[in-house]
Amino acid sequence: QVQLVESGGGLVQAGGSLRLSCAASGNIFSINAMRWYRQPPGKQRELVAAVSSGTKYADSVKGRFTISRDNAKNTEYLQMNSLKPEDTAVYYCNVEVGGLDYWGQGTQVTVSS
Repeated sequence: QVQLVESGGGLVQAGGSLRLSCAASGNIFSINAMRWYRQPPGKQRELVAAVSSGTKYADSVKGRFTISRDNAKNTEYLQMNSLKPEDTAVYYCNVEVGGLDYWGQGTQVTVSS
């Protein structure tokens, strides 16, 4: 089993920044990919960013969000700058270990206009 603990969400004004963290623990041999998803109110969950051998971003966050990982700490981060009200969502971290996906509990990010 793999456990993921997220932190860093909160309320911020438009134009502000937040940094999300997601620490993985448990039966980890190697983490193949680390991702961040979000689910806005009333909408489906969507991929925001991913990092494995390279990085990938949703068009809506390119140039504003940066995903990174610290392999020594089994932790991934999402630096979110120039936040917009439409970034308001519950953000979930996701890791792929041994072909299986594991999810964090979610953290609320609210951007006020």
